[in-house]
Parts: sequence; structure tokens; C-alpha cells
Amino acid sequence: MDSYIRLVANGLAERGFEARQVEKKTRLFEKCRSALDRIKAGNDRRAFFVPGRVEVIGKHTDYCGGRSVVAAVDQGIAVLVAPRRDGEVRFVDAVFGEEASFTLSADLQPKIGHWSNYPMTTARRIARDFPGKPRGADVAIASDLVPAAGMSSSSALIIASFFGLAAADNLARTVEYISDLSTLPELACYLAAIEAGQGYKGFRPDHGVGTAGGSEDHTAILCSQAGCLGVYSYRPVRPEGTIEFPADRCIVVASSGVVAEKTGRAMALYNRASRLAVVACEVAAAALGVEAEDLASLLRLVGPERITRALAASKHPEFTADDLACRFEHFVTESEIIVPKAVEALRSSDIEEWGRQVDLSQIKGAELLRNQVPETVILAATAREHGADASSAFGAGFGGSVWAMTPTTDAPAFVERWRDAYLTAFPLNVSRADFFVTRPGPAAFELALS
Repeated sequence: MDSYIRLVANGLAERGFEARQVEKKTRLFEKCRSALDRIKAGNDRRAFFVPGRVEVIGKHTDYCGGRSVVAAVDQGIAVLVAPRRDGEVRFVDAVFGEEASFTLSADLQPKIGHWSNYPMTTARRIARDFPGKPRGADVAIASDLVPAAGMSSSSALIIASFFGLAAADNLARTVEYISDLSTLPELACYLAAIEAGQGYKGFRPDHGVGTAGGSEDHTAILCSQAGCLGVYSYRPVRPEGTIEFPADRCIVVASSGVVAEKTGRAMALYNRASRLAVVACEVAAAALGVEAEDLASLLRLVGPERITRALAASKHPEFTADDLACRFEHFVTESEIIVPKAVEALRSSDIEEWGRQVDLSQIKGAELLRNQVPETVILAATAREHGADASSAFGAGFGGSVWAMTPTTDAPAFVERWRDAYLTAFPLNVSRADFFVTRPGPAAFELALS
């Protein structure tokens, strides 16, 4: 074993990855090294691992200023970066062999619908927010994260791109970074702003990737703790505590096979859910004579009953009164009732009540948020039927994945039961569906290469 592989493997093991995952991730970093060697990148290299995440509960609450429960997973993106002496950037997908090359410039025009949209959008924003003589980089990435499956592969790629370019140009030493991005919650807010095209502190708005989302994904990826679920509220990001994940339980993730690409087919649906929350806040605030930035801040000013009545009487040209009322009811139920009760149940080891609250989250998501598809509804229901303690769809919705919590000793048999039930209902998804076992993993981190 050469020194590079030994250092990578040791670094992964120190972060709590089990032997099988250490071997798997090490292969990803080997692919990254081969990709950089092939394009004759420099030898002064830095390595990072950026995980995906599971949204346990808290559907579409983050951009409303609400709360959610999240965890990083042990699938993710391996990143290896070599600085350049010019302003050129070359991203290489070391698994599929695809490349994207561009100049680090504030005038970049990202390619919507292509994976390079994410690194190019990140690079454009860096060039605008950190002016001077930008230093380019050769960046190799290799991922075992299922794309467009609700595990935030898009946000993970934004963060991987930022880590690579920031490392090459030593952004962490700049005045702007030290002033506004010195904590992980601040960095999560900023990276979410890059993805959504929003401003943050002294950084002006710019083009995003095309979706109007929040900072939940970035927070989970940057702030998680191995073996724990994290509880956060948003706008801005505020940690509300952690919950130790039961030592005898694991998380089984089922990717439905229904692609939920936020910059593709599902973008309009995802943005509609976000737009509904914005309009509900605006309409109710105007009717009640108050000012509020989001639904959470509106709730702090006015009780839910008055907001509900205001929305029921609304006549908005874009959405019906029922659309707005349902969006608000979902937010209140999910953020203010389900999340606190579920957190209390799991902290007190009341697994039965935990399961009931997660079931309610799944039901209300389908009834009020209306972001479920038949495949995710069936996956959540059959997981419970076949022995899961709790199960729910997560992510943007309109496809994607479902998580289930189950005893670790039963996980292999549970996966078989769950897969068989799902594919019996949806046999055409046999080649696209994917099931894997994980536990809450560590946040994104750098691996020492010396």
C-alpha cells in the first residue's frame, strides 16, 4: 500500500467509517488520483470527502425559517484538488471520465441541465465574491452517492466544488471569508445562497442553479456528527441540539428509481412548493398588517388561527386560497408540532411514538405538501408493514428516496423483504431502484495527505 492510499484509508477510519466503507471510499480516491495524473495536474494536492444527507423529518421547512432533523450518510463525493498557476479550472468526473473546463470568471455562463452547472455556478460566484487574481485548479471528483435521489447530490456537488476551488486559492485566509464565513452554519448559509442565487451578508445575489431552496442540505453536510441526528432551524441556521441515534439501529435508504433532479423535470414542482410558502407569507402578512420575512417569523408575530383565516379569505391571482392554506398548514404541522414531538420521543427512547410522528410527517407531506409520488408512498408504507420502526420519504420530493429505521441485526433480511414488496408493486423500476444500509455519518472533512 503506497503512502497516499494509507493516509486516505487511515483518515477515513479515524472519522468512523467501517472497514467496508473505508475500502470503498479509498477506491474513489484512487480514481481521483488516476484522473489528476492523467491530465498531468500538480502534485501539491488536497483531499476532501463530502457526504450526502438524509432529511429525517422537516419536509420543505428550511426556506420557511422552520426546523428539521437531518443526518449525513456515509455515501458521498471524494474530492482531490491540485492548484494551478493560472485562472483555468478543470473538473474531472473520475468515475465516468467526463470533463468540464472553464476560466474562473465572474462572467461564466453555466450549462443548465448538465452536471457542470454546479461547479461553474460555484466558480462564478467565487470570482464575484472574492475579487482579485483568482487561482484556478484541477479538481477530480468520484461519487458513490445516488444522483437525483433525494440525498442532496446537487448540494454535495456545490460544496465539493467550493472546497476544491477555495483550497486552491486559500479563500479561508481572505478578509471576506474570515469576516462572514468563519463558522460552519455561516458557510452553510453562504453555499445555500450560491445554489439558490441569493445574497448573503455582504455577498450580492447572482445566478443560481435554477432552484429556490434553503440551507438544510448544506447544513447537514457541513455540520453533522457521526452517530447523531442533528436538529436545526433556519434563516439563519441555528443548531437546536443533537440526538444520539440508537446504537442497535441503522438507516436503510431505498431509492425509488423515480428521478428527482431539481434542475430537471422536478424543478418547476419544487419551485412551486417554495413559491407557495413565499406567497402565503406575503398574503397573510399584508392582510394582518405586519411585516415578516418567512412563515416562521410570521408565526412569531401572529397566531396560526389568524393566519389560517387570512389565507382562507385570500384571492391571489397565482394560487387558490386552498393552495395557500394547505401550504401553511403543512408548515405549521411539520415544523411546530411533528418535529418537536418526534425529537422528544427519540430522546426518551420511545420508538413507538417516534414511529407515529414520522408516519404523520409522511401522511401530511402527501396530503398537504403534495410532493409525493405513488412509488414513495408505497415505499414508506411497505417499510412499516415489513417491520421498520419508522419510515418516510425525504428530499425535494416528486420522486427520490425513502428512509427506514430498523434493528441492525434484521437489516439484511429487512432489505430483502422491502425490496421484494416494492418491486412487486412497481416491477418496471427493478433496474433503477437501489437499497442500501447506512448510519448517521460525519460531516464533510479534509483528509491529511502528509
